[in-house]
Amino acid sequence: MRLKDKVALITGAASGIGKEIALVYAREGAKVVIADLNQQGADAAAAEIKAMGGQAIGVAMDVTSEQQVDEGTAKAVAAFGRLDIMISNAGIQIVAPLDQFEFAKWKQLMAIHLDGAFLTTRAALRQMYKQGRDASGFGGSIIYMGSVHSKEASKLKAPYVAAKHGLIGLCKVVAKEGAEHGVR
Repeated sequence: MRLKDKVALITGAASGIGKEIALVYAREGAKVVIADLNQQGADAAAAEIKAMGGQAIGVAMDVTSEQQVDEGTAKAVAAFGRLDIMISNAGIQIVAPLDQFEFAKWKQLMAIHLDGAFLTTRAALRQMYKQGRDASGFGGSIIYMGSVHSKEASKLKAPYVAAKHGLIGLCKVVAKEGAEHGVR
């Protein structure tokens, strides 16, 4: 159990890739926080983890809402006493030619991918810095869900490609700022 007693908050984890990450983390011993817009789905995923002998809670979280991110992170810490891993997985995909792309849709996708990554990262770092390093020097881990579009472009996916490229930049900053606190 490589993640025994580590607490992991995973956004967009009521279904899809996020849920699969949550299941794997639970099998590896992590206490899992299923953060999702869909509270019922988050609770169902948490129940599935509990049924297999793991520990999990579901929290309603719109990653574009500063209040919901801060409250969801506080619930995670209240339930499990700490936060060791934050996985920024929430995302959407909107496909359209750039010359016809609605600005409102552009802003929606960017808000979920980049604003959401910023808000969840900030909330996680605040908690991780407060906790300090464990005996091994580990202070926490922030993980961003990328894709091939983190490094390459595809037609009809301008905001998605831009957001995934942006996550690489955010990740590099977190690596530099978090290093002195043992957060990677």
